[in-house]
Amino acid sequence: MKNLIIDIGNTRMKAAIFEGEILVMEKAFHDISELREFSKSVEFDHCIISSVISVDLEAALGFPFLLLTKDTELPIENHYATPETLGVDRKAAAVGGRVMLEKGPVLVIDLGSCITYEFLNEKNQYLGGAISPGLNMRFKAMHTQTAKLPLVGLEDSQSIRLIGDSTEMGLRSGVYFGVQFEMEGFMQAYRSQHQDLKVIICGGDSKFFESLTKDHIFVIPNLVLYGLNRILTYNVNKK
Repeated sequence: MKNLIIDIGNTRMKAAIFEGEILVMEKAFHDISELREFSKSVEFDHCIISSVISVDLEAALGFPFLLLTKDTELPIENHYATPETLGVDRKAAAVGGRVMLEKGPVLVIDLGSCITYEFLNEKNQYLGGAISPGLNMRFKAMHTQTAKLPLVGLEDSQSIRLIGDSTEMGLRSGVYFGVQFEMEGFMQAYRSQHQDLKVIICGGDSKFFESLTKDHIFVIPNLVLYGLNRILTYNVNKK
């Protein structure tokens, strides 16, 4: 079975082709028109779309697909207290964590526009997690909420020093190490309750934190695509 997987986020738009559980192609797009042309150029049996934007995708793309919504059945137990408010990207990340780690508790940290923490226990129950501002959101907040702080970004984590010797370097140090220490704090807190915990870091900004990779911490940037593919396969097989 060949699946077309489409993930439309706040700042990124990606598509992938899976043959079974194997990712054979991945591509990024700037707009829906590029995505439509790509879909015309590939063959696929089924398609799933996860989108956080309000667009008539069926009219824009012109082919049938499964839209991931609050009502889509999942291959995990959803114990979130308010499932109607749970973002589709968060559900896909949680399922992706189970694709990569079939047993035991897993914490998925998705570094996108926001940083989301998704926890699955050893019973395959999704319990929720946490949400905090992402890298760019932190940079923009300091710029827009103050009178004189400049807008800077993060291009190369290797050049970030703990002690910033200029205002720009201080901003970069604060954001970069603030996120790193936040993630390490969450990991430590979760591991204190679940000793066998494994952690997966994913998302567009995960590349800045590849140095955190250890025997129990994995960096898999495109994890959400794997989660979406598993959700699609699960729903197709139930028919």
